[in-house]
Amino acid sequence: MESFGLDQIGQIAVPVVDIERAIRFYRDVLGMKFLFQAPPGLGFFDLNGVRLMLDAPASAQAGNSSVLYYKVPDLPAAYAALSRRGIQFEAKPHKVATLPDHELWMAFFRDPDRNLLALMSEVRP
Repeated sequence: MESFGLDQIGQIAVPVVDIERAIRFYRDVLGMKFLFQAPPGLGFFDLNGVRLMLDAPASAQAGNSSVLYYKVPDLPAAYAALSRRGIQFEAKPHKVATLPDHELWMAFFRDPDRNLLALMSEVRP
């Protein structure tokens, strides 16, 4: 029997309406590492080896993408930094689960195209 299984994400696409506005938001507000822009309305970022592709040709799906959860080591500090940059969070950081070895905390916000994004942190005792 073959033991094949998918185990790594290489790229995630996020539909956007205005590629220039989206690039500014993800680069300048969220502080992501911008890689390059390509036709027909694509923008690429490096998230520690996983590429994020902003996709203006898919603008009809903007606001309906999958939720992207960004891991942060210090949720209160990340929440404060992004709040200072103008991010309006849907709620303050909150605990969503208590697991045997850590608590899972999250805070949700939206990009300019209404795509739902989240900060997540695994807090160990």
